[in-house]
Amino acid sequence: METKETTVEQAGATMDVNGAPYEVARLLGKGKGGYSYLVRDADGVLRVLKQIHHEPCAYYQFGDKLASELADYRTLTRIGVAMPRMLDVDEGAERILKEYVDGPTVYELVLAGDVRPAHVERMRAICRGLYAADVNIDYFPTNFVVQGDELLYVDYECNAYMQEWDFEHWGIRYWDRTPELLAYAAEHGDEVRGRGAQDADEGPAANKEETS
Repeated sequence: METKETTVEQAGATMDVNGAPYEVARLLGKGKGGYSYLVRDADGVLRVLKQIHHEPCAYYQFGDKLASELADYRTLTRIGVAMPRMLDVDEGAERILKEYVDGPTVYELVLAGDVRPAHVERMRAICRGLYAADVNIDYFPTNFVVQGDELLYVDYECNAYMQEWDFEHWGIRYWDRTPELLAYAAEHGDEVRGRGAQDADEGPAANKEETS
């Protein structure tokens, strides 16, 4: 597939999925494989539309991104990872329509100082199923939405398990005010709120004892 820049759609633009129009509300974010938009269908229901892109990524090599995404969705569904449902796929336009999951991301909770030990323990419970299947997912906190006691993985990416990229050895570094997280927030202009950023040197929340 030829590498090329992707046109970023603006609010109010229309994007079609298999002939059905969806109005763009806003860009949610850009990942290694695509741009994700919050969109509205003809009835005003919010959905997420992911447009696959073919822009270069310095640290990741892709094959067929759309086929990989569909295969990863099937893998994670089989494992039992909680995710937004895939609603439609437009193979010609390389677009995936998903359920919209409302709620704060773990990244937003980290910035606000609101990640709880229960969130980390829920992630570890998810990991037990993943590791048993010899699978890793992308543990970066932007990929998880909190709804009540549930943690939903809003990306579909998964890879063969490698210890160096599992939650305990990589992902957890970004689930608290660590130097890695603070550097990422500064690079992206995201405000760190709540308890002082100096707490970062205490280490990840998962390694702190919960007190009542």
